[in-house]
Amino acid sequence: MQIIELRDALPRVFAGREPVPSQVWQCQLRLERGKHYLIVAESGTGKSSMCSYIYGYRRDYSGTITFDGADIGTLTVPQWCEVRRTGIAYLPQEMRLFGELTALENVQLKNRLTNHKSEEEILGLFARLGLADKVHTPAARLSIGQQQRVAIVRTLCQQADFFLLDEPVSHLDETNNAIVAQLFTAEADRQGAAIIVTSVGNHLLLDYDEELRL
Repeated sequence: MQIIELRDALPRVFAGREPVPSQVWQCQLRLERGKHYLIVAESGTGKSSMCSYIYGYRRDYSGTITFDGADIGTLTVPQWCEVRRTGIAYLPQEMRLFGELTALENVQLKNRLTNHKSEEEILGLFARLGLADKVHTPAARLSIGQQQRVAIVRTLCQQADFFLLDEPVSHLDETNNAIVAQLFTAEADRQGAAIIVTSVGNHLLLDYDEELRL
């Protein structure tokens, strides 16, 4: 996948509201593979909704979203499975970890589907993010910041054309923010992938090609 486009897209719940200046909603937005994008938003402006639309979780929007010119509303279930396996690596704001599984098991569950990282590489990512002693701890017993780092490791265990990261460092300090930025930059560079980051304040510390207001 090379290009994601939003054309006049708008959450249906926003229909009829007073128009708010936006570089995403009711615009033509083109996101290209290989570039870094920061989408800055205020709470309640549809940031997570936009991510859910692009990932195909929700369809309650007007307008059109396309992958390489194909309307995503026409994609079949097998096509969506392929998009989610090799096209888009999504880090949701709520992380969606299985609390009863350990940190490592949460990551292994994803990696068994993708076969993208070796066990040694995964453990190396845990170490880089200060979680070497937490790999066998159930996710429910981790702090929110630790859970976010586990979800980041899981997101990196995938081939992708686009990394879609919804507030990826909202619970992290500047040191961990910088480490996460290095990890995603290195992975995206290896794959020639784009990085799309949403933020309401604590931005992932990347060099961005474009900054947009939602």
